[in-house]
Amino acid sequence: MKIRLLAVGTRMPGWVNEGVEEYRKRLPRDFTLEIEEIAPGHRGRNADVGRAVAQEAERIVARLKGDEHLVALEVLGKAWSTEKLAEAAEQWRLDGRDVVLLVGGPDGLAAELSARAHQRWSLSALTLPHPLVRLVLAEQLYRAWTLMVGHPYHR
Repeated sequence: MKIRLLAVGTRMPGWVNEGVEEYRKRLPRDFTLEIEEIAPGHRGRNADVGRAVAQEAERIVARLKGDEHLVALEVLGKAWSTEKLAEAAEQWRLDGRDVVLLVGGPDGLAAELSARAHQRWSLSALTLPHPLVRLVLAEQLYRAWTLMVGHPYHR
């Protein structure tokens, strides 16, 4: 199973890339994580935020391949424990489709992307910086995989 993270934002700090890569290399070939950065919509003084979110949505939709299981990461999504994530990942694997995790820009995902998602997941009720979201996702996916295979990492 391939998991793709489509995340709005570019030029992450080195510590984020290093941390994410550490967890990516620990994952087996049948449970991979790929990250694709999406250029943010134009924001600035007097910018139309709705237009920026729409631009981001267009860029995300252009990267979708069709029959993928979409999971929108949103503050108003459902909070999952690590065990629930492991259960969801096992279901994704049994489903046989690749999974795409969607992370919007500073103003979130466009409503049509949220509606299109098969699941909505909240990492936290806290507002997390985008670089930290990537690192937390990579670690939690690794931790979920270790639970699935009975590895001692999750204790």
